[in-house]
Amino acid sequence: MPFRGSKAANTLNVFLLALLMASSTSCLARRRLITRKGGQPTQTLLTTDKETLLKEIAQRYATIQSFNATVDMVPALGTANKGKITEYKDVRAYVLFRKPSDIRIIGLYPVVRNRAFDMVSTGSEFRLYIPAKNRFIEGANQIEKPSENKLENLRPQHFLEALLVRPIDPATEDTILENFTDEENAVYNLITVTRAPDKGLLLHRQLWFDRLKLQLVRQMIFDPAGDILTDARYSDWKDYDGVPFPKTIEIDRPKDEYGVVMTVVKLDVNKSVTDDKFVLEQPPGSQLQVLGANPQTAPAQADKGTTKK
Repeated sequence: MPFRGSKAANTLNVFLLALLMASSTSCLARRRLITRKGGQPTQTLLTTDKETLLKEIAQRYATIQSFNATVDMVPALGTANKGKITEYKDVRAYVLFRKPSDIRIIGLYPVVRNRAFDMVSTGSEFRLYIPAKNRFIEGANQIEKPSENKLENLRPQHFLEALLVRPIDPATEDTILENFTDEENAVYNLITVTRAPDKGLLLHRQLWFDRLKLQLVRQMIFDPAGDILTDARYSDWKDYDGVPFPKTIEIDRPKDEYGVVMTVVKLDVNKSVTDDKFVLEQPPGSQLQVLGANPQTAPAQADKGTTKK
């Protein structure tokens, strides 16, 4: 006949087993501290809502009317999709901006600091001068078909979209807020979509805010097919003249096969920038290439290289 203990004895046995398990958790469970990039294991994640993030974006955009920046640039040609990227280091550049859409970027070669390129845009059109090729390029900011010549894909507007994140337009953009938090990530992803006739909802932008400081860390801009046009990443936010701005900005244009890392050396915000700063005339003797049109014949004194047809 099997032994049957009293109810009190069974209760005691259960209590002793629970006590043994509680005192031996190292054998039954493993505790892991989650350390995310840029944070401490014990740092509490911050919380917010969609409306607060929308107001933050709008306020940041409204705060900046103009700026004059000195930056170190690492331009890169190629794309990760094709498995080859060539970087050009130690390029110094000057970036001037004035609302609503005036931007000029002057790049200097390493060491000698001669002008590598000069490009400007004051709206829908842009101008680009490349002294080494004695070429002066004009065209629309909107690229209809990427060129095999990567230099012809450069647009000042692409830099402007990344440097100054424009606010959400409720008339054209609907928003969704995603809390993407796991062991490696802790971000709020503000997703914007647009409506297109006969196509329904189209992904337009994604704005990522880290939950450690609620700072913008990434902006992705998409074309109607859902492919990435611009992938911009922001880090090391600083105060410049009382205005928060990222010290490091990484801009990738995968379809145009170029990118650049910009590190701010000096930034003056909301200082006067005059009209003449956004004037770029074609230098005498340079070849003129109008994108989307047949190249003009170069003057006799111009470089004898040919323009791309």
